[in-house]
Order: sequence, then structure tokens, then C-alpha cells
Amino acid sequence: MSRAIRIGALMIPACQPVQVKWAFTVAGLLAAWVLAGGCTGAPPAKQAPPASPSVTSHAATRPAMSTPAADPRAYYHFILGYQAELAQDTERAIREYLAALRVDPSSLHLKTRLALLYFAAGESANAVRFADRVIEAGPQDAATFAQMASIYAAAGQLDKALALYGQAIERNPDDGELYFWKGLLLINAKRLDEAEQTLQQGITRGKNSPVGHYYLGRVYAESKRPDQAIASFERAIAINPAFEPGYLALASVYESQQDRARAVEVYRRYLQKANPHSREIRRNLVRLFISGKAYQEALAELQRMLQDDPDDLDAQLRVGLVYGEMKDFPKAVERLTSLLAARPAELKIRDYLGLMYEEMKEFKKAAQAYEQNLRLQPNYADGHMHLGYLFYRQKRYQEAIPHFSTVAGLNSKQADGHILLGLTHLQTERYDKAVEAFETGILHNPGSADLYFNLGTAYDKMNRFDDVVRAMEKALQLDASHADALNYLGYSYADRGIKIDEALSLTKQAVSLKPTNGYYVDSLGWALFKKGLLEEALAEIQRAIALVGDDPVIFEHLGEIYHKQNLTKEAREAWLRSLELDPSNTKLMDRYRERGLGDPATEERVRQAKRRVSQQPPSQPRAH
Repeated sequence: MSRAIRIGALMIPACQPVQVKWAFTVAGLLAAWVLAGGCTGAPPAKQAPPASPSVTSHAATRPAMSTPAADPRAYYHFILGYQAELAQDTERAIREYLAALRVDPSSLHLKTRLALLYFAAGESANAVRFADRVIEAGPQDAATFAQMASIYAAAGQLDKALALYGQAIERNPDDGELYFWKGLLLINAKRLDEAEQTLQQGITRGKNSPVGHYYLGRVYAESKRPDQAIASFERAIAINPAFEPGYLALASVYESQQDRARAVEVYRRYLQKANPHSREIRRNLVRLFISGKAYQEALAELQRMLQDDPDDLDAQLRVGLVYGEMKDFPKAVERLTSLLAARPAELKIRDYLGLMYEEMKEFKKAAQAYEQNLRLQPNYADGHMHLGYLFYRQKRYQEAIPHFSTVAGLNSKQADGHILLGLTHLQTERYDKAVEAFETGILHNPGSADLYFNLGTAYDKMNRFDDVVRAMEKALQLDASHADALNYLGYSYADRGIKIDEALSLTKQAVSLKPTNGYYVDSLGWALFKKGLLEEALAEIQRAIALVGDDPVIFEHLGEIYHKQNLTKEAREAWLRSLELDPSNTKLMDRYRERGLGDPATEERVRQAKRRVSQQPPSQPRAH
């Protein structure tokens, strides 16, 4: 029987748990495990997720708080501290226990209590300081070693934590839970072989605990042994059919194998056997159905969620978004508008409504939605981003600039605002302003390869080729797989007829990263042409046309290859097609004449193209 403290007529169990709310972090989970145990050491009736180790039997047998030394002053402060704990007043409890410890500095129980309370309060340094004092005092029970191990683990002192778990296991080698939590630390440290061995030892001692099999499954999953992971998770579920983490992990393995059907089956099995009202499981089902474009099934799951809770804002919102995915924009607008009528201050809902209007080409209504959000919250960065991008799409660049400027100012540590601001300046041919925007972004985000890439494109507009090369090389230094930078730099070399071998290497890398990008394939073909490999170049340019379709630059390249092969008829046709697509290409027209092919301006197809283009706003040239 555990000791108790008599206060008046009440008998209060000496190991009443400290109650505290925890963030969902490793440190918080370990703390919850240490602090939330009961007195008897028996596990609770319902198995909680192993990610929250508050249910382990060894942590539950916390040392009873025996009466401090006979000195009545220590006893007095001890009682006051314990009353503060019951009232969840951690600060006052710590203050009283410190007062008791000053009177009785040898009390192991007070040191232990203070270590745990400081941990609960998030004061890691003080928790470790008292954990050190607890260990120096030489505790004998496994539970105290395990509690202090958790404090050290949360403080990042992994080796010390593992050593203390080892000592806890020496004192209570039959407690499987000790092996499980030591195994968890080893998993987090990526020491998977040691974790597997430790967990196997725990399973032999706690065969009926799903936790050990769950963590062993995690080891197998992280070490790329999916079949063994599946078997371990299934074993955890077989031991406890209501063990939700086992189902989540099992479905995750199937998802990693792109086996959506089996993942769905796992989630459905949980709903049938354990908890038909689990919101997390149904959300996962909805996500899987949407990713598989099974929209009706997604809607059915959302309707079940709404039957359980008609006020579920998230489910109502997802219904509207699913209609959007189905391209049923009127229904999406209807659902989102209904939501806004009930919750007019929900900015995100109005954002989604604006996006649906954009899809319907109702740009005025979209702008009104975004503007309403900005009236409600003038510094709402997402609202400025949406409205700025809407204006950008409509080529209303001057109206877009102030919104992107605001985003860049509000979220200076995020690259997107700076990039969009710079791109908008590029569209207005304010190249110096574009460079300024990208450079400001780099000042706040020096690790952004995208900012360096876009800076390079701005330098290209200003004919600062050396700066282009430096910017692209910096982008590739930050991200060697930045396909746009690889392609841009490779094409730039090829188009100038310099560093052809490097141009070939760069464009080949870009194509290997994105083999279906026709513009990258065209760049590779152009580099092959400059290398003199005409047959290979022709094959790549023809593949680029198959991927992209009508593009004036690709057809211009095709004509050059045909002309080099003395295929005059084919070259003439390719160039005329290029001029049909871009009749403003005067350089190609001059080259066409110089090659003795006549005057392309007299061709009816080119004249029609000129008339068509004169009636339209100029299109932006393609940037390789």
C-alpha cells in the first residue's frame, strides 16, 4: 500500500500525479510519461498511443513521498508544496519544496519531486540540475532512474539518459516497458540496430504489450524492411485491436509503397473494430481518397464526420474544397459562402472562396473576397499574396507590386514574396528594381537557391552575363539538383557557343531530373547541335516538340539543324512555323532571307500571324 499524507480528515495518496499540459514534442511526451503515472504500477484500462508514454508501468511506480525529516519546518513546507501540486500551482509547489529542501538538504524525495516539477514547468536547466542531485544521492529503485533518464533525454543528453535506462533495467530486468522507452531513444538517435536488439529484449518480457511491437515496427520501417514492419504493426493490433497508433503506422507503410487500397482497408478496419468516430482516421481516409481522385468516397467520409459533429468547421470546409477538386465550382462556392455566413471572420475560408472564383474566371468577385479579408486584417500576408497574384495573372502589374512589397516586408524570412515582387518588376521591364527585390530577399534568405536563380534571370535581361553565371553557380552550390538553374546556365553557354562540354553536362543533368520537360530537352538538343552531334540533336529537338507542342524557339532550332544537314525544304518549313508562332522575330526573318529562302514577310501564313498578334497584347518570351 502506498503511503498517504493525512490532512484533516482526508487521506491523500502520496503519489498523486502532477497534472500538466504538454506540447506534442519528444520532450513533452517523455515528460507526460514521467509525470502522469498512478500509484500501483498497474497499466490503465485503455492503452494510450505509445507516442505518449504516460501509461508505462515502471513510470507509474513513482517513489512514495515519505515524510521529510522530523524537522517540523520541512514537514510544513512539504505539506504546502503538495497542496499546491493538487491545485496545479507548479510555481508555488516548487517554492515550498525548495524551502523544505533548505531545511532537509539530504531528502532524495524532495530532489526527485523538484526535478519532475521543473521538468513540468519547462525549465530544462533546473530539471537537469536537480536530476544530477538525485543521481548523486544514489537512488535504488528503477522508476527513479527511468524518470531522470527522461529528463536527460529531453535535455539532449542522450548518452546519460541511455546509461540511466541501463541502470533501471539492471534493477528491474523483467520490466519490458523499460526496454521499450530505451528503444524509443535509440530510434530517435537513428541507432536502429541497438534499438532493434533492445526492443526484442523488451518484447520477450512484455509479450502482451502492443507498444514494443509498435516501436519494433518503426525500426523496421526506418531501416527499409516494410514486410517486417507490417508484421510488427499487425502484431501490435492483434494484441490490442483498439491500438490506434498501430493502424496509423501500418497504413503509413502501405502508403509509402503507393498501395492506397491497403491503406484504406487498414483505416476502415480501425473504424469497424475500434472507434467509428475517430476524426483523425477519417481525415486520413479523406486525404487518401482525394489524392486518388475518389471524390465521392471523400465526400461520404466527410458527411459521416458531419453526422457526428454538424459544427465541425474543418469537415465543412473540406467538403467545399472537394467540390473544388471535382471542378464543381458552383457547389464549392455555395458551400464556402454558407460557411462564411456563419463565420464571417474566418479569413482562410474567404481565401478559398476567392480561389474558387478565380477558377471560374470571375476575377472581380475573387478580388472582392481578398479585399474583404484585407479590410478585416490589413496586415494579412496571405490576403496580399492572393490579391497580388490575381493582379499578376491579369497583367495588372502595377497593382500587384504594392501587395507583393507588403508580403516581402511582413514575411522577410520567406523567399516567395521577394521572388514574386522581383518577377513582377521583370514584367514591367524594371530590371534594376527586380535585382533589388531579389538581392533584398537574399539578404534575409541567404540559403535560397530560388532567389539566386531569379537574380540570374534578371541579370540576363540587363546583359550582365558574368553576373548571370555567378548567380546560377551560387544557386547550384546551394542546391545541386536545381533543375532550372542547370538548364538556364547550360542553355546560356550553348546559345553563346561557349563551354559546350559544360553546357552538355548541365543540360543532361536537368533532363535527368525532369525528363518530360520539353524545354529542358530542347536545351539539351541545342547543346548537342553546338557540339556538332546533328543526329542526336535532331532526335532531342523532335522529342521536345512532342512534349511541348508549338513553341517558336524549338522550331527555330529545328530549322537550324535541318539547314546544317542540307535539308533545305525541311528547314524552310520549320522556320516558317516558328515565324507563324512569333512573327516579331526579325533576326530569324533576316536569316531566312540570307539563306536564300525568299522573303518570309510575303508568306500568307506569316502575314496572318502578324495580323493576329497585332490584335493581342504582347506575350512574354520564353526564358530557357
